[in-house]
Amino acid sequence: MNVIGISKKHFKEIEMGTFHVGCQIENHQNNSKFIKINKLLVDTGAEHTWIRETKLSRIGITPITPITPITPITPITPIKKDAPFRMANGQLITRNIGFMIIRINKSFTIDGVVFAQKGDSELLGARSLEGLNLSVDSKRKKLVAAGPYPVAMGAMDVVG
Repeated sequence: MNVIGISKKHFKEIEMGTFHVGCQIENHQNNSKFIKINKLLVDTGAEHTWIRETKLSRIGITPITPITPITPITPITPIKKDAPFRMANGQLITRNIGFMIIRINKSFTIDGVVFAQKGDSELLGARSLEGLNLSVDSKRKKLVAAGPYPVAMGAMDVVG
């Protein structure tokens, strides 16, 4: 079968320039607790990074637990933070989110992480890429340094 005149085998090789990277995920409160992930899909179309809930819990990363507002009648009750996500097929789902440190080679950042469930893909999202100061070289299918961080010129006026 062909897709727009391209064989299925060849299409799979060039589809959207996808590739995988290895990384290390650490507990942001105790970075001696970490896991290595050998194959994480780079997905610049996704805002968040998604890692299996079982892997995150293994290193003590837990969902964010906001506190309900305090009133004279209502006690403080921690609740899990369920964030809504729309899948590529249009389906609306919710997932817990938390915080992690992510390292790729010499780059690292702290960022939010989605607790992926069975059937969800593990992927590296655009927010983590930005925090890592890495960009995608789609021709070579690798991450590269994004260069110096931009700064607004107005900030320079404050110094003085």
